[in-house]
Amino acid sequence: MFTPNYDLLKKYADVLVKFALRNGKWTNKDEVIFVQIPECAKPFYLPLQKAILENWAHGIFEYLPDGVARHFYENASDQQIRFYPSHYLQGKVKQMTHVITILAEHDKYELKWIDGKKIADRVSSRKKYKELRIKKENEWKMSWTIALYGTQAMADDAGLSQEEYREQIRKACFLDYPDPIAQWQKTSNWIKEIRNRLNTLPIEWVKVQWEDVDLKIKIWLDRKRCGGWWQNIPSFEIYTSPDRRWTQGRIKFNQPLYIYGSVIKWISLKFEKWIITEFSAQENKELLKEIINISNANKVGEFSLTDNRLSHITKFMWDVLYDENMGWEYGNTHIAIWSSYVESYRWDKSKLKKSDLKRLWFNECVEHKDIISTTDRIVTAILSNGEEKIIYKDGQFRFDIN
Repeated sequence: MFTPNYDLLKKYADVLVKFALRNGKWTNKDEVIFVQIPECAKPFYLPLQKAILENWAHGIFEYLPDGVARHFYENASDQQIRFYPSHYLQGKVKQMTHVITILAEHDKYELKWIDGKKIADRVSSRKKYKELRIKKENEWKMSWTIALYGTQAMADDAGLSQEEYREQIRKACFLDYPDPIAQWQKTSNWIKEIRNRLNTLPIEWVKVQWEDVDLKIKIWLDRKRCGGWWQNIPSFEIYTSPDRRWTQGRIKFNQPLYIYGSVIKWISLKFEKWIITEFSAQENKELLKEIINISNANKVGEFSLTDNRLSHITKFMWDVLYDENMGWEYGNTHIAIWSSYVESYRWDKSKLKKSDLKRLWFNECVEHKDIISTTDRIVTAILSNGEEKIIYKDGQFRFDIN
């Protein structure tokens, strides 16, 4: 089995622990970092542990064995699938200060033949856990980041060699730079420049148009554009969570959605009065139906654009973390038809109560996955005075990057 260079993995671990978790700052002494890492990413375990120990922090590792998820769903009863281990999960949220999730798969299709409803029920059973995490995050008491570790199975699926696949990770995470963190800080400044310019505009709506899309989304004046905060490594997107009540039109996605160990291809959605009224897919339409049937998963929770000048990702990776940040000719557009991000609230999110989420029309859902398109888009902002302004075209925001 090919094992990547330890020093390279240590640079990667430093980016996660010493940059991503505190948005460019080191984690503090005695903080607790919970790390979820699969068995197939084992070479990354020790570099992550060393980076955490160098920070005088405490690491709690959840080491996930390969090949057990399918066995669970094949043998568990409905009651066991929906079981919520309240003491464990609530204690976990109380204890941890940060979370690092390493994405790696030994078999991308492990759950392909599992009933999608079983998986959706399992996800729905964790609703309380997700709410506790979000509450702690909104109070600025916890942060998280997600990163990718490339395996042979993942590379095979993307039609790349393992070295080509990992080369994309090296470039996307700036691990080929002498000081990756310095390059991340520079990129962060570029994203903040675009984000801040967008946030000076009183945007009430956006229109997304091209031959495969004609969609109108209400942003609302209490929303801001977000990005450059490094919950995802890498991340080059600028996103917001719209007013869930007003989405109208149609959109088609040319990139597949990997979810629950399966793939859904060529998704098309039609919205009427903010609800998905029609949907189709060339593959796994029944799984898409089960996902949309999750409570509130039939509404938009996120709208996002990626500028092709920022991203170093040049190949399709068949993983949403990278594919939602592709920097191809036309950048990319994606939406999530699931949970919202309350950091897009223009004011202090730490003061938001659960009742405020409904009042401000954020979408609440236990699931969040992005559906991506890399075809051309013209995105027009409709301002509060009725003026229309093109903000994104040819894969780029209509602002210079200095």
